[in-house]
Amino acid sequence: MIPNLASPGWAVALIFIPLLGAMLAFLLPRIGVTLGLLAAVLTAGSVLPLLPMLAAHGATNIRIGGWGAPLGIELSIDGLTMAMLAMTALVGIAVSAYATCYLRPVPSRPDGQPDLQQRHFWPLWLVLWAALNALFLSSDIFNLYVTLELLGLAAVALTALSGGADALNGAMRYLLVSLLGSLGYLLGVALLYHAYGTLDLGLLALRVGDETVTRAALGAMTAGLLVKTALFPLHFWLPPAHASASAPVSALLSALVVKASFYLLLRLWLTLFGDLDSGLATLLGVLGAIAILWGSIQALRQARLKLLIAYSTVAQIGYLFLAFPLAATGGAVVWGAAVYLVLSHALAKAAMFLTAGSLLRFGAHDRIADLDRVVHRLPITIGAFTLAGVSIMGLPPSGGFIGKWLLLQAAFSQGRWGLALVMLAGGLLAAAYVFKVIGYAFTPAVVPHQAGLVPPTMEWTALALGAGAILLGFAWPLLWPLLEIGMPFGALAPDPGAAVGPWLGGPRILAP
Repeated sequence: MIPNLASPGWAVALIFIPLLGAMLAFLLPRIGVTLGLLAAVLTAGSVLPLLPMLAAHGATNIRIGGWGAPLGIELSIDGLTMAMLAMTALVGIAVSAYATCYLRPVPSRPDGQPDLQQRHFWPLWLVLWAALNALFLSSDIFNLYVTLELLGLAAVALTALSGGADALNGAMRYLLVSLLGSLGYLLGVALLYHAYGTLDLGLLALRVGDETVTRAALGAMTAGLLVKTALFPLHFWLPPAHASASAPVSALLSALVVKASFYLLLRLWLTLFGDLDSGLATLLGVLGAIAILWGSIQALRQARLKLLIAYSTVAQIGYLFLAFPLAATGGAVVWGAAVYLVLSHALAKAAMFLTAGSLLRFGAHDRIADLDRVVHRLPITIGAFTLAGVSIMGLPPSGGFIGKWLLLQAAFSQGRWGLALVMLAGGLLAAAYVFKVIGYAFTPAVVPHQAGLVPPTMEWTALALGAGAILLGFAWPLLWPLLEIGMPFGALAPDPGAAVGPWLGGPRILAP
């Protein structure tokens, strides 16, 4: 028993602070921005106390109300959970600061009331943040379904918030696909509960075997989560939704929402299904390879910046799924590389969408061909896009380089030359579409800087995220030991099978 009983309250606060902030922002719209920003700061700050607890005590289960599994609700914290919570906090606080300027009505309404988009953004965004934190902390497959549904509904509502025809069409398509994916996941939950009589991940890990019902659950849950993650060919909903939403929402969808479903897929595979179906892992790798090429080519063909970034997301998601076949031999290092790519892509893609929003605010369009000379007017914004592009291309010293280099090493060492060639081709195509944008932006011209059209907060938050994607490449000596704590796939190095996570028994228990 860990003697420190104060720390678990911070984990619970990560869920209840944004929910409380959402309720207050909805009820008091005149001060909704202030309340929303305050809730964002408090939520992000609540992540920090968990780090020393995790470092001191290792992977931890937190019993809500003193009741443990299977009767009660437990929250679980390990290195992967901490990394995802921290990533969400960094992106969340940056997007929140950006949104205070981006969603400011111009001109303000004479009655002092916020416009519709500003009024509803903060409650929906805070509900989405609470759902993300709850998903990362949950260790019960039905609670994970509930958080997944709440996350999807909030994301759909945010997508439609801008009110345009494209946004509404994209949101409707997103809603239908999200519901379909949730049904697939829920079917798998029902199969597992019927077969094994528990919903707790840790208990399921001790009971599941290579049986027909387990394979059926694997297929249903994987298919449902693939739809939500937008892996090719199930990606059709993503570009319209991400491109038509407002810039802060696009950043949240690409950086966080898509990663949440991949995180859940990763948890399920590593905890329950990892040794069951190498054929399915190979299929996921093939689909990931196709996604890299298809998404990159489509990004290169786009004439609008937000569509280019959206198709780039489709391509970068493909890299994550290369880990499934490579991990069969590469083990824990490959899974660690996938997590590294999740973190670096979240920071880089959020930065890209925020820069697109700044360019939209500046020129009222996002046509790439008409971005000429914009670097002279928005140098910080273009600098942020360039830094994010370095990570997307996988160039050193960025976080994207670390993750892709480790995957490439695994492919070479296993003789998977096809996957290696796809990764190299994906890097070249990424360079092509990133430099396509930069090339137009850096068209030589002497144009005076027009200050005040884009608030400095919007430029600097994007730059901070882009710089974060680069600095992540230097953080591996600190990040990798964190990921080792309680990881279900074991230690990252040198012994991939050494660690035992909270899902497989042995974690310490905290009762607040």
